[in-house]
Amino acid sequence: MKLQLALDRLDWETCFALVEDTSDAIDIIEIGTGVIKEYGMEIVRQMRKAFPRHTLLADMKICDAGKHEARQAFAAGADIATVMAFAPAATIAETLSVASQEGKEMMVDLLGVDKTEQVKALKEQGVSFVGLHLGKDEQQHKQLGQGLFQLVEGTGLKTAIAGGVTVESLPVILPYRPDVIIVGSGVTKAEKPKEAAMHIKKRIASSG
Repeated sequence: MKLQLALDRLDWETCFALVEDTSDAIDIIEIGTGVIKEYGMEIVRQMRKAFPRHTLLADMKICDAGKHEARQAFAAGADIATVMAFAPAATIAETLSVASQEGKEMMVDLLGVDKTEQVKALKEQGVSFVGLHLGKDEQQHKQLGQGLFQLVEGTGLKTAIAGGVTVESLPVILPYRPDVIIVGSGVTKAEKPKEAAMHIKKRIASSG
């Protein structure tokens, strides 16, 4: 299991300072959608230059113009970009095609998806990597749990889990062994982000 740091609702300087501080504990740097909207692809380019050895994910949340937006992300230096599961099949197909050509990867964000049949249909379309996602607004009313993981049960898909992940929620998540655990405010809002990230990384490693 890899640890992904989500940089959301943060300014430019804070993003770079947080990655510098936690770089030894994290595997994947995620430039969040709000940060990309604020600073454009330039922050992806500069993050790539500053941290060349980390995997870099651009959370584009593509829902149209799949070919163009996937190319934007990869040209800026992202290794992974995101496309929404609710996007038209043609859009998802375009992003997968670009990723294949570029030797990169698309993660399909399952925000709002609540049926396994939808996930199976994505797999049939050629999707191999999905993100189980409890949205920011939903976190006020729901908690991460078994329901999300049931969506991908038996599919064999590579999975990431996001949505208010904290040290306290790890016991719920770790038994399902997602490939990637995405943590945002659990690290970025911690009093000591480096220590928080190291603690989560150790918990992941000790889980086997």
